[in-house]
Amino acid sequence: MKLDAEVIGAAALELLDQGGLDGLTMRKVATALNVQAPALYWHVKNKRELLDVMARAVFVDAVSGVEAPRRDVSWQDWTAELAARLRTAMLRHRDGGRLLAGTNVSDDSMWRTTELTLRTLEDAGFTAVDAGRVFPIVLHYTIGFVIEEQARTGVDYGADNPYTQIGQVVDADRYPRTAQMVIGQATAEPDAEFGHGLRVILAGIGALTDIA
Repeated sequence: MKLDAEVIGAAALELLDQGGLDGLTMRKVATALNVQAPALYWHVKNKRELLDVMARAVFVDAVSGVEAPRRDVSWQDWTAELAARLRTAMLRHRDGGRLLAGTNVSDDSMWRTTELTLRTLEDAGFTAVDAGRVFPIVLHYTIGFVIEEQARTGVDYGADNPYTQIGQVVDADRYPRTAQMVIGQATAEPDAEFGHGLRVILAGIGALTDIA
């Protein structure tokens, strides 16, 4: 098997699923590929660049097949679908949200998706400046939601996952509204919560720009 950045990234994603982001090292990736660690540095200079390669693979997976919206699809629905695709791709990997946070995805898939998004928004009536603000807002919300969502699974906490006990921690007599809220959040369906938050954001963007 020819060693290149794509092969290294794929092996690293498998290790990510097994041990999480904190347990990922260049040495472990080299061992998984049955090569010496220095061989990796011909293709990825350091762990930071390795994370970029991994993030690029996740993003490419997310936007594969994305096309401009059909005439009967609103900019809100198209943008929401794009965000849902990204969330799904991140959730396929342990710590997928943390992986994409702060990484540099320099790939044609990113530029193409950004261009499609900007064109879709401008066609809907956004100015170029306002359109340029939307994609980062949606991207950051989606990544942040997944980071929190994956933290709640408690993989790193083990049996003492505090998220499963949060309803018991809050004193319902003193803080009845807070108790009701945290219990509701603990039992909420993630897809519905993600969709609701995204719609609130998109509605706010539309309101600020006077675009329906």
